[in-house]
Amino acid sequence: MRFESLSYDHLPQIAAIEAATFASPWTENMFKPDVEDANAYYVVGVEAEEVVCYGGFHKVLDEAQMANIAVKEKYRGKGLGKMLVKKLLELAKSIGVKSVTLEVRADNAVGIRLYESFGFRTEGVRRKYYENEHDALIMWLNL
Repeated sequence: MRFESLSYDHLPQIAAIEAATFASPWTENMFKPDVEDANAYYVVGVEAEEVVCYGGFHKVLDEAQMANIAVKEKYRGKGLGKMLVKKLLELAKSIGVKSVTLEVRADNAVGIRLYESFGFRTEGVRRKYYENEHDALIMWLNL
């Protein structure tokens, strides 16, 4: 697998992974502005020509706000999420990011364990953040 920067060519496959992964998925059009945004940093894992995972963040001053992170269903449980988060954190550090924040659904035990394995800690809760029903944990990591 190789990692690439987000391009327009990736968007159809990313939108399909979103639709299969999230209850309120981003559409292809929602990702388009991030392709050329100088403050949006996305990494896409590609096997042959198939997008297998992706994730990104938006840089604001010396902080990064993680956006959607997903692994295609048939590739889950193989460590790709960990590789992806590691790659994103390395990228963030290389461009001067000092801290990273993200929201994760409070019942997403796999995601929470993944982020905690990198040192993220829960700093707050956004009540009914997802679908106006599910809470989100606000997690932070100081780099």
